[in-house]
Amino acid sequence: MGIRSSLLGLLPFAAMVMIECLDVGLTTLSKAAMSRGMSNYVFVVYSNALATLILFPSSFIINRNSRPPLTISLLCKFFLLSLAGITVMQNCVFIGVSYSSPALASAIGNSVPAFTFLFAVICRLEKVDLRSSRSQIKILGTLVSISGALIIIFYKGPRIGATPNQVSNNSHRSQPFLSTMFATTNNWIIGGFFLATASLSLSVWTTAQAAILKGYPSEMTIVSFYSFFGTIQCAMVSLIAERDPNKWKLSPGIELVSIVYSAVFGSVVTFSVVTWCIHKKGPLFVTMFKPLSIAIAAFMGVIFLGDTLHIGSVIGAAVIVAGFYAVLWAQSKEEENGKFHEVDRLHSPSQQTPLLESQTHE
Repeated sequence: MGIRSSLLGLLPFAAMVMIECLDVGLTTLSKAAMSRGMSNYVFVVYSNALATLILFPSSFIINRNSRPPLTISLLCKFFLLSLAGITVMQNCVFIGVSYSSPALASAIGNSVPAFTFLFAVICRLEKVDLRSSRSQIKILGTLVSISGALIIIFYKGPRIGATPNQVSNNSHRSQPFLSTMFATTNNWIIGGFFLATASLSLSVWTTAQAAILKGYPSEMTIVSFYSFFGTIQCAMVSLIAERDPNKWKLSPGIELVSIVYSAVFGSVVTFSVVTWCIHKKGPLFVTMFKPLSIAIAAFMGVIFLGDTLHIGSVIGAAVIVAGFYAVLWAQSKEEENGKFHEVDRLHSPSQQTPLLESQTHE
């Protein structure tokens, strides 16, 4: 039982690592599709429509007996949830990526844990006591993970495995990293603005979803409805923003592959797993994995694209892992402390029973 419970405890961690890997693949594929002329508005509509067609039947079949009743108030909450998590967030992400790059999307995504932590504290979903060492560790771990991701972005360093002569010959390549990164300044600023808006929307979506799950603990129903509402909202935005009817025509190849990937892995799998993890571990746990996407992108580039691994990527990944460990350790200690108090409250009435019985006999 002990081994089984420990494996189940690791399941949310493994699930979120998988989600970040899928997210890196999604931003890369979407950038490739848009670089060939595909409209980002059309992309969002088609991917969410396909996801809704997959989610709605499965949701009603799986949860037909266990689903709590739906109310008008609850449907309005789902509508607003889709507005933040799909319509605003996804459109801003793909607009931002089209103006900049997936690397900048991952970099600005590091602000999500900080935003979510702030919103969760405001909504009382996270308890912060600055005098508590655990709260201090959670705050410090969040900042450490973000700084590790920034190291990967802004510090390349020498290539791993290179000889001293190769390092000296190639040293000039690492110096203009920032200048090449910000070569197209205007587009980069526009893309950064949209990506920052997406990060803020994602934080609101994650926190609001955690609050809704407290009163309506049916993950599949929530995912299905905000995917449905998101498709309608995105279709309305696209009809206004995209006037060219030719943009709605899909050609086989990277466009079709990216839409199917986005629908299946970017929506169905991601939404379901993230909602489940929010329900189990809270909003901060989910967003703490955002900085990991940069490390994943760096190492996936080495494995699949033949990119060179640099010292900065290794140092940044190590810092991210250290921050993760700190936050997860503090959160696990808080959960253990909460269980201890629950057990203590459960046992307290039984401890008073003999005294009550003795008074009754008297």
